[in-house]
Amino acid sequence: MKYVRHRALRFAAACVVVLTVAACGGRQSGAAARGGDSAGGGRLTVATGNTTGVYYQLGGSLAQLISDDIKGYRATATATGASVQNVQGLVSGSYDVAFALMDTAGDAVNGSGSFSQRQPVEALARLYPNYTQVLVRTDSGIASVADLRGRRVSTGSPGSGTEVIARRILQAAGLDADKDVKAQRLGLPETVDAMKDGTVDALFWSGGLPTGGITDLTTTLGDKVRFLDVSPQLGVLQKQYGEVYRPGTVPASVYRQPADVPTVAVPNLLLVKKGFDPELAGRIVDLVLDHRAELERANAAAREIGTDTAAETGPVPLNPGARQALAARAGR
Repeated sequence: MKYVRHRALRFAAACVVVLTVAACGGRQSGAAARGGDSAGGGRLTVATGNTTGVYYQLGGSLAQLISDDIKGYRATATATGASVQNVQGLVSGSYDVAFALMDTAGDAVNGSGSFSQRQPVEALARLYPNYTQVLVRTDSGIASVADLRGRRVSTGSPGSGTEVIARRILQAAGLDADKDVKAQRLGLPETVDAMKDGTVDALFWSGGLPTGGITDLTTTLGDKVRFLDVSPQLGVLQKQYGEVYRPGTVPASVYRQPADVPTVAVPNLLLVKKGFDPELAGRIVDLVLDHRAELERANAAAREIGTDTAAETGPVPLNPGARQALAARAGR
């Protein structure tokens, strides 16, 4: 009991650090972030996402694990606009480790989509899947993605993976996000507030299950909001972008809905900049897989992290140290 209480107190302290770093936006990088000797230690910044999203919760827990278990390192997590911004921050040196959706990360290494040229990023591991969650106000009369024409729709934070997916799903339904909907580029906390006060008719969110902001919305508004089935757009997405988009289901029990909701799922990756110290990379991979139970306590989405799929990060190449660590685990 003393150990559990002590661990809980350290985690609470880490959450304070997370909030401080998110507010200040500053960082001091360790040698490993520059590809140097990991024995020197230093500070690492973990780029996450919106404060009511899964990235933020798991990022805080991961930062605590690094600080507790990798000697010489102190890691902090920071709130961001998520995937696109996280990749940009890795490349610029603002962040050391980052969460990102596989479709956005794939665009980054291919120099497509939101990126005008190839980005030097590598993967540490494949994590859990994100589920596209589209909610509408029940009184809006919206029954399909095509019905979003002319409506006020939150498409996610600028520079987020949610925004990428929202625009692609709208396009798959024959809509132009810039012309056919009244797009509101809001983060999840602002989106939830807007849905509550009726200033938006629908929202897109890509996140693990459960996502705190969505739980808040469905609990507060009850049957005044409902989920929209976007699975009819999956075929168009796969034809244009490949198998990075997969069928998924939001179980009814997650948000206490009347039935399961078919949707589109995308895996998440943990990324670093090319040249990140391979020894440290391997140690972080081992932390994620060996301490999954602690990540699950931060958010249940972490239960879908699997050793058998962790190396499946294509089209993003694995960091050499991560590849070695995963290969060693596979050989056990």
